[in-house]
Amino acid sequence: MIERISSRKLVADYYRDNLAELRAFVRKSIINDDDAEDIVQNVFLRLLTSDKMISEVTLPCLVYTVARNLITDRIRHFSIADRYEHFIFHSKVSDDYDAESIYSAREIMEIMERGAARLSEKNRRIYMMNVCDGMKTAEISEALSENYKTVEHSLGVARKEIRRYMRRMLTEVV
Repeated sequence: MIERISSRKLVADYYRDNLAELRAFVRKSIINDDDAEDIVQNVFLRLLTSDKMISEVTLPCLVYTVARNLITDRIRHFSIADRYEHFIFHSKVSDDYDAESIYSAREIMEIMERGAARLSEKNRRIYMMNVCDGMKTAEISEALSENYKTVEHSLGVARKEIRRYMRRMLTEVV
């Protein structure tokens, strides 16, 4: 408990002393100031809630590693969103339909649920815990008392099967 308190104090002191520097680092990569501020706050939130051992030597490197990872995740997210938005608006759909009228979110969710119903009970449970409950692999592993790698493999298999099923169902209609 003493180590956790000192770790939190170390992170808090680093936050106070280096906040402007980290903001400048993040803003070089992220154009939107609000997104940059969110990333900076998430860096310190992750460090404060981390169970990992943090020392004065490792903290600066850890801060910038977490920041780079969050920046990369944000950029990757927007890249994928742009790609799908481009696909939806430029897809070769007949003139009778526009992209929004082909599928509603409810219909896509129903297709995903039908795909999940085709999975084994274990894979379905792991998949639904991840997708619907928002649980991470480690949390699922702990909740089910399963090995982390087993849960990770089952989740990968389930995702692959759901993607294959959804691709087949979504392309049949169009």
